[in-house]
Amino acid sequence: MKPMYSRALRGLLGSRKHAAVVVAFWVLLAGLLAGIAPALESVEDNASANLPPAASDSMKARELVRARTPDRDATPAVVVVRGEGADAAERTREAVARITSALTGPDRPDRIVDVVSTVTTPGAAPELVSRDRDTQLIVVPLSGSPSDEPFRNAVDEVRALASDRAGPTDVAVTGPAGIATDTVKVFGGGDRTMLLATVLLVLVVLLAIYRSPLMALVPLLAVGVAMRVSEAIGALLADAGIVTVSSQTASIMTVLLFGVGTDYALIITARYREALLDEPDRPRAMRTAVRRTAESVLASASTVVLAMFALLAAVSPALRGFGPYLALGVAVMALVAFTFLPALVLLLGGGVFWPGGAGRAAERGRGAGVWHRVAALVARAPARVAAAVVALLVVMSAGLLGYQESFDPLSGFRAATESERGQRVVREEFGPGEIAPGTVVVRSRDDLRAGPVPDAVTAALAGADGVARVGERPRFGEDGRTAFHEVVLAHDPYGTEALDAIGPLKETARAAAETAGARDVTVLVAGETAQSADIRAALDRDTVLVALLVLAVVTAVLVLLLRSLLAPLYLMATLVLSFLATLGATTFLTLTVLGDEGIGNRVTAYVFVFLVALGVDYNIFIMSRFKQELRTLPPAEAIGAALTRTGGVVSSAGLILAATFAVLTTQPIRELFQFGFAMALGILLDTFLVRPLLVPALVRLLGDRALWPTRPEHPTKPTAPVVPADPSAGSAARTGLLLRAFTWIAVVEACTWAGLLIGMYVKYVPETTELGVRVFGALHGAAFVAYVLLTLLVAVRLKWGPGRTTLLALLAAVPPFATVAFELWARRTGRLPAKPAPAPRPAPAP
Repeated sequence: MKPMYSRALRGLLGSRKHAAVVVAFWVLLAGLLAGIAPALESVEDNASANLPPAASDSMKARELVRARTPDRDATPAVVVVRGEGADAAERTREAVARITSALTGPDRPDRIVDVVSTVTTPGAAPELVSRDRDTQLIVVPLSGSPSDEPFRNAVDEVRALASDRAGPTDVAVTGPAGIATDTVKVFGGGDRTMLLATVLLVLVVLLAIYRSPLMALVPLLAVGVAMRVSEAIGALLADAGIVTVSSQTASIMTVLLFGVGTDYALIITARYREALLDEPDRPRAMRTAVRRTAESVLASASTVVLAMFALLAAVSPALRGFGPYLALGVAVMALVAFTFLPALVLLLGGGVFWPGGAGRAAERGRGAGVWHRVAALVARAPARVAAAVVALLVVMSAGLLGYQESFDPLSGFRAATESERGQRVVREEFGPGEIAPGTVVVRSRDDLRAGPVPDAVTAALAGADGVARVGERPRFGEDGRTAFHEVVLAHDPYGTEALDAIGPLKETARAAAETAGARDVTVLVAGETAQSADIRAALDRDTVLVALLVLAVVTAVLVLLLRSLLAPLYLMATLVLSFLATLGATTFLTLTVLGDEGIGNRVTAYVFVFLVALGVDYNIFIMSRFKQELRTLPPAEAIGAALTRTGGVVSSAGLILAATFAVLTTQPIRELFQFGFAMALGILLDTFLVRPLLVPALVRLLGDRALWPTRPEHPTKPTAPVVPADPSAGSAARTGLLLRAFTWIAVVEACTWAGLLIGMYVKYVPETTELGVRVFGALHGAAFVAYVLLTLLVAVRLKWGPGRTTLLALLAAVPPFATVAFELWARRTGRLPAKPAPAPRPAPAP
């Protein structure tokens, strides 16, 4: 493996001509993909990320409401009209008449399905007019998807018509249609500013670090190439329906690539400067640098990629659709860092170090004096250093006592929007529940129109705790077996009390329907509150599951990299403690100091995944260097040397990564602000507390046991050369058995994958049951687990490197991901029929 790797490096970085070919390849690839891929904005899906899982009760209810009632594809815009002064009620009435006339006239937007106001529907006045009659509502259902530009244009036209006809009244367009439109505008407004701010910030920091203009530009060029390639591939995959990309994901991808890209650049170029001290030949020095950093950079990239893929285990669209696109970006960035970046440095020659020159750049690779002093501090009092850092992190974690989450999309805007202004008026004039009414859906096998069931359910709902009002008459489906009761809660529809009320509301309606004689009753709740409740339940489940998977992935990578069972445990403990301190400090700042209603409901999961996956990088860099220094130094001196040699470059990398995430705090979205602040703070904690103080202190305290069960050989005593003995027959037999088992498991894994694909195809033939598919799936899952475990066993037994082990283990992940991609593509293109909507199960008899 190593000779092959060395030949590959010579082929890529053997001379400036080879380097020129590598640079040209990446530039042409980026240009080609940019030409054939659609614009990323055109394939973004900002709607599904804010929905609960498709199988949740609220989504089933939503589909029933859309399929069995009029205006099934309509999303309502709510025009809020409020008059002021002595004759406010009369002014409001006249304005509503003018606006209604404009919205129903020949110049109205094409997507308007209906207009409900006191003019068109006088009987709805109790729901549309406030108690003091100064404020009225006009409901305007619009057809189409809120994620489409024509839909948003229609909302803008409604706003323009309402504003023109408002006269002396105050008018605002809100409701689901207005909120969706404002969300896209708020997201889209800051993207270019954020990109420019990120580029300028990273450039300034790189100039301070490298003190060379060309060297500072090299990482930015590498990030630019990786970003263009990633965006193009991501757009193609999103257009094919294989991955989902949202505006929020695209924003995070920008800062993530700038962060990890400059990290990898700093690590590789720092080793290049060190190599130049002993090797004046630049191509040879660069190959040495890439070879010595390959293990740690590959482990770092693999950790992030696998952590992103762990999100596929989530059922929440917000988490499940988040990972693949970001994993793609990091994988591309790692490839660019190993090929394009070193090739570009070689192509620029000695001028890349101008004006200081290669000699001064190489001398800076020896390590700064401040890190010698830090290493000496840790060596003098490791126990006190560790105790002080842990105490500080525990104190910061105390902020979690005030932790609470928010599910209100409007409270997440840090910029003034028309929809938020309209919602505030609705809350003041009509009550908090009128912002987002819900619909209780009652289904039975009996016709509900003629019996007492609707009246019984209406009465029961009206008397339920937390209900402000219930619609006088329910609507019915075409067959009469489904009744739709409008319910307005007395609480904030996005608050905890409202979310907790959804379950009891279902039980109340079910009990009333069964008592009134309905059979096989199923009760569902549709609306914003029900969807938020299902989102909360899914996120609670996903956060725990994803956290465990990410911890398992990171631990496995550390085990392979360090050949230790103990080191991954205390390293992961430091990361978890750092995460708790970060979340506690973020909670205190954003809720107590800044006054946010709560932490964004997805922020905690995002911060955990990213902070663990990226924070472990700095532990990887220092512990990898510690392992290398153990070849010539005892453990106590090796950790000091590792801290000294990596201190400057890793701190610079952490500072840049924190700065790039801090750019997100400029965005007018609460979730991005909180996520950016938490990531910046957490990375700074890992960079300047955990990695240089806590981890070295723990290594010093553990001594020779720091990498248990591996015991370092102290190089202080000269030893005579040892002639290796021939392996015993038993050892050879065991090795051969392992390799044969490894080969057979690989064959079985490949065969079950092929069988699973065949089973997927034939299960759609009417004569075929799904038994065969389930058998293939079980075999495939067993082979997948056995293959990965056996890969790790063989790797330890035969002393494979992390690169080879990770590659072979990842091969097992190709079939399941390819299977999922195949089914998504086949369904999207019509080659396989769409899955039928599951019929609601009847409630159990009392």
